[in-house]
Amino acid sequence: MKIAVAQLNYHIGNFEGNVDKMLKATADAKAQGADIIVFGELSTCGYPPRDFLEFDDFIKESEASVQRLAAASKDIAIVVGSPTVNPVIEGKDLYNSAIFLYDGKVQYTQHKALLPTYDIFDEYRYFEPATEFGVVEFKGKKIALSVCEDIWNVGNENPLYVICPLDEMMKYEPDFIINLSASPFNFNHANTRISVLKANVDRYGLPMFYVNHSGAQTEVIFDGGSLVMSPDGNVFDELPYFQEELRVYELEEVVNGGVNKVQEKEKIALIHDALVTGIRDYFGKLGFKKCILGLSGGIDSAVTSALAARALGAENVLNVLMPSKFSSDHSVSDAEQLAINFGSPYKIIPIKDTFDAFMDTLSPHFEGLPFNITEENLQARSRGVILMALSNKFGHILLNTSNKSEMAVGYGTLYGDMCGGLSVIGDVYKMDVYALARYINKDKELIPENTIVKPPSAELRPDQKDSDSLPDYAILDEILYEYIENRQGPKELIEKGFDEKLVRRVLRMVNINEFKRYQTAPVLRVSSKAFGMGRRMPIVGKYLS
Repeated sequence: MKIAVAQLNYHIGNFEGNVDKMLKATADAKAQGADIIVFGELSTCGYPPRDFLEFDDFIKESEASVQRLAAASKDIAIVVGSPTVNPVIEGKDLYNSAIFLYDGKVQYTQHKALLPTYDIFDEYRYFEPATEFGVVEFKGKKIALSVCEDIWNVGNENPLYVICPLDEMMKYEPDFIINLSASPFNFNHANTRISVLKANVDRYGLPMFYVNHSGAQTEVIFDGGSLVMSPDGNVFDELPYFQEELRVYELEEVVNGGVNKVQEKEKIALIHDALVTGIRDYFGKLGFKKCILGLSGGIDSAVTSALAARALGAENVLNVLMPSKFSSDHSVSDAEQLAINFGSPYKIIPIKDTFDAFMDTLSPHFEGLPFNITEENLQARSRGVILMALSNKFGHILLNTSNKSEMAVGYGTLYGDMCGGLSVIGDVYKMDVYALARYINKDKELIPENTIVKPPSAELRPDQKDSDSLPDYAILDEILYEYIENRQGPKELIEKGFDEKLVRRVLRMVNINEFKRYQTAPVLRVSSKAFGMGRRMPIVGKYLS
């Protein structure tokens, strides 16, 4: 028996496009002699569909997509993920289902049992969990169909769940396991995924075909990395990251195992490729082609511009240099050099006249008051007004260039440097931004060396440095990572050896600036806990503020 794994980039709600893509893959798999082709979780409608699932028409379109695929299943079985209607009035209206199609019709449906509600997931909002389990018989083989999270509770070891779906299916003595997944990227997840699949094949002694999505849906990025596991616990094959791929496997060869094909997973390289994918799909799926950003000569805007050039083509990235009287000459020259190195267009628009006009309007009201953060923010907002005007006039989408360290502690100006349609590096801590710059420069110097080595500065007042307002980034990033990703409170952080006064100061900055993050652009997610839909914190909470 030959099984095809189809790792595809779906588009939420684009039923025709999704099905066309699956039909092409089916034809290709059939030409290679495949008996079964497997697609990802909710592949008819794309993942995560969120509240689209509450529209009857959306579900009908999903059902129609299944029927289109069924019509193509004459000589090849198709396994597809799709929402299905729960006929029982009590409970949720829908199931998240794996559907086995053959000979023009639905032969078997297995619903998902474990419905995650952590981080970006909110599946129990929409779906009823499965309570019945079986296998599908096809050409003399019994197949255990499962959906994503249902393999993450190996032997009931996950405290989030009280049932292990595969344990239930083993009663029917399946020959192999198929898992339809939509497993979002974070830079630690690929190795965790392999560990979970290995635990499953070690427990059950069966081969497993795990099919993931690739591509991005707004801020959620899927890395692909679909896996074929042999019953000896080895990775028989691991599909590429961040690209579509179709591969066909002979079941008997997978059963025999004996190989272990695991790709190298280097954190910064993965983050780089994830962000390029995120930008490319955000623009491509929304029908946009060109972006604009403020290029300051600093590390954050330089890395953002470089990533955008690789995602969209350098010619589609408009860099706008907006020096003030506090901008250093080398900041302008560094920014110019970066644009030249990539071959991207750029404009120089000084903000002096814009800033002076604001000050002329406000000076009667500011009379007798000293220069302070108000005037600093006016410079950032002057730049924001210029960028948004250019964005509106020419239809370029503005990229936000704030990093995660700055967003965490509120080191940014609302309606100034925090504006934009997409936050590219808002889930990348400052020290990793430097590492990304080095990675981008690994073959030749594209980001000017001076941009990388000079002390970071917002350049909003004379001789300003980030260190005037913030702790050293190396220390700050450690504290932020422990607090945001690992949910460590002040007591735990102090016990880890961080200075108590610094810990309380940093945590307070994070929490009192929640209101800013509620108003920012979608943040491309590359960590296990990004700002946005996966981190839900109250704005007015007193805790740690």
